[in-house]
Amino acid sequence: MNGLKIFLVVLVFYFLSGLPLGYFYTFLPVQLRSQGVELSTIGLISLGGMFWSLKPIWAPFMDRLLSRSFWMLIFGLFLGVNFLLLGLIKDVSFPFLLLLFFCLTFFSASFDTALDGWFIETVPNRLQGQANGLRVSSYRVGLVISGGLAVALSQFIPSSYIPGFIGLLFLSVVPFLLRNTTFNVSNKVHKIDLSMFIEPLKDLLLRKSGLFILFFVFSYKLGDALLGGMVYPFWVDQGFSKAEIGLIAGTLGTVLTISGALIGGYITSRIGLKKALLYLGFLQAFSNLGYTISALLIAPKQLIYVASVVESFTGGLGTSAFITFLTSLCRKEIASSQYAVLSMLFSFSTSLSRGISGFLAETLGYAMFFSLSFLVALLPLFLIKRLSFDNFLER
Repeated sequence: MNGLKIFLVVLVFYFLSGLPLGYFYTFLPVQLRSQGVELSTIGLISLGGMFWSLKPIWAPFMDRLLSRSFWMLIFGLFLGVNFLLLGLIKDVSFPFLLLLFFCLTFFSASFDTALDGWFIETVPNRLQGQANGLRVSSYRVGLVISGGLAVALSQFIPSSYIPGFIGLLFLSVVPFLLRNTTFNVSNKVHKIDLSMFIEPLKDLLLRKSGLFILFFVFSYKLGDALLGGMVYPFWVDQGFSKAEIGLIAGTLGTVLTISGALIGGYITSRIGLKKALLYLGFLQAFSNLGYTISALLIAPKQLIYVASVVESFTGGLGTSAFITFLTSLCRKEIASSQYAVLSMLFSFSTSLSRGISGFLAETLGYAMFFSLSFLVALLPLFLIKRLSFDNFLER
């Protein structure tokens, strides 16, 4: 496979890979709330995002069984059919709809796993830098198009067209996979055992302040995720049009989060990890109060715009410091499996947080709920002084 062909495949498939995430976390909450679905139900549906968190559990089985092209073919087909069903079905029972949403995230997580395996095995080292840049960019473009832009577009066309179109995009890759023999890569057989999870966890627990480290990883992004689960329903309830929600909260918000992450990385390298976790984490928590103020007052649109912009940007700042912390924890000999376990831990916690967000918002009201998200985001900062930063060069 020559370089140009590899870049083309990376561009197309990582674009597709980003579509389900944008649809699930941005388009779907807006659409459901616009149809009058209860906040607690929206939160419950978001629990399906746990499959993206837990994919390291079944990834070894996909590595060992059959080829990655086979898994990409199967899960690409399943995703296409799933999206088409979401676009076509009308007035179905909630359990069946919930099953479709959960299947969607499971298929997407499995497709991502197969695609990442193909990328690592197929892309030569000399092209890794360029290919990785293309990989991240394509994924983000897919996420924005199926999220914010799709929400904005749904003001002018029937909402059912969105999942239908995404389904057709996925089904269009199936003939390509069937015809293109360059995807028939034989997998290396890996031994499957629990040590890949136990050893990284054991290594962390045996360290100084190991339990504090794991709890900090679990809790650092909880407040951010709690707020994130109800941001789009809040915009709907405040009377914003889908175009406004999609372009400002969705698209611009994603761009600002990416910008915040880039700037946060620079700040972390300048002031050191410990200070970055504390200062950027505080900004990440404090920004949630912008939504509290917006919910308490009969706020003009401009105030909610500002709350959204600030929250998106500071969320990126905090994420950058946090990801740096995760990588600094990993011992070189088991870095990939250790990072997978840590990522699974914090991703699981954020999915759980989103899952209960609707119930809390319904029970407390938006103003109290957003204030609670601030407190939840603030609490992990008190753990920072108990953590060991021996693996990271402090300035």
